[in-house]
Amino acid sequence: MTPADLAARLSIPSGPLFFPVTAFGPDGAVGLDAYRAHVRQGVAAGAAAVFACCGTGEFHALTPEEFGTCVRAAVEESDGRVPVLAGAGYGTALAVRYARLAEAAGVDGLLAMPPYLVVAGQEGLLRHYREIAAATALPVVVYQRDNAVFTPATVVGLARTDGIVGLKDGLGDLDLMQRIVSAVRTGASGDFLYFNGLPTAEQTQLAYRAVGVPLYSSAVFCFAPEIALTFHRALEADDRATADRLLDGFYRPFVELRAQGRGYAVSLVKAGVRLRGLDVGEVRPPLHEPDDDHVKRLAQVIERGYALL
Repeated sequence: MTPADLAARLSIPSGPLFFPVTAFGPDGAVGLDAYRAHVRQGVAAGAAAVFACCGTGEFHALTPEEFGTCVRAAVEESDGRVPVLAGAGYGTALAVRYARLAEAAGVDGLLAMPPYLVVAGQEGLLRHYREIAAATALPVVVYQRDNAVFTPATVVGLARTDGIVGLKDGLGDLDLMQRIVSAVRTGASGDFLYFNGLPTAEQTQLAYRAVGVPLYSSAVFCFAPEIALTFHRALEADDRATADRLLDGFYRPFVELRAQGRGYAVSLVKAGVRLRGLDVGEVRPPLHEPDDDHVKRLAQVIERGYALL
C-alpha cells in the first residue's frame, strides 16, 4: 500500500481506529491465540484499521521477536479487510529495526513513537523521523507526545518528507494543533492526515474536529465496540444528541475512573477486555493492574454505557 493509498483508506474511516491490547498468558508470555481472537473480533465488529503493538498494545514491553510475531498475527487475522499499522520506536537505530520487522510482517504503515528518553531539538527530531521514513517503503504517521513535540515549521518539514503521511497528537494543545494544521495547509502540498491520539480520544474529539483533526484512536473499541461505533456514527452524522448522551453517561465517567491510576489508559482498557469475556491477561511491568474496586466501577460504567444504546 502506497502512502497515497493509505491516506485514502484512512481519510474517511468507516469505523473507529482499533488499537488492540497485547495478550499475555499466566506465565507472562505472549498469548497469541487470545491476541488473534481479539484482533479478529475487532475487525469483525467494524474497525476501520488495526494499529498493532502501539501504546495500548504495550509496545514498550515487547521484545523485537514478540513484536514481529504479534504484528504478523494482526496482518493475518485482518486478512486484507482493513489496513494494519504497527508501532516503531526507541532510538533511531531500534526504530528502524522495528520498522523493518513490521514491513517484513506485511503491514500497511507505521506509527512512529517518540524517541526513547532524550529531549531532542527540532532539527534532531526531524532527522530521526526522516531516517525512519527512509528505512522502508511504508507510510509513516508520526506520534506527537511527551518528548516529541513539534513546532508548526517542523511538521511542515515532516509533511514534505517522502513517506510521512500524518501526525497523531497525544499532547492536547489545541492552539498548537490549529497552528500546525494552518502551517501545513499553506506550506506543504498534498493531503496530510491528522489524528487525535489522546487517551479516550472520544472525550475531546468534538474539539479536535473543529480545528481540522477528523481521525481519532479508540481504546474503548477494544472492550465496547458497539459504544465506540455508535459514537463514531453520531460524529459522522452530526448527531449531537447521541454524542452528548454517550459523553455524559459513559465517556466522562470512564475518563474520571481512568484518572484514578497511572497507566490506567492501558491497564483499565485491558481489564475491560477481560470483563467482556476475553482473557488477555495482565499488563507487564512497569504498568500495574487496576485496584479491584476500580475494576468493579469499570464494570458498572460499561453496563451503563450499553444501556444508553
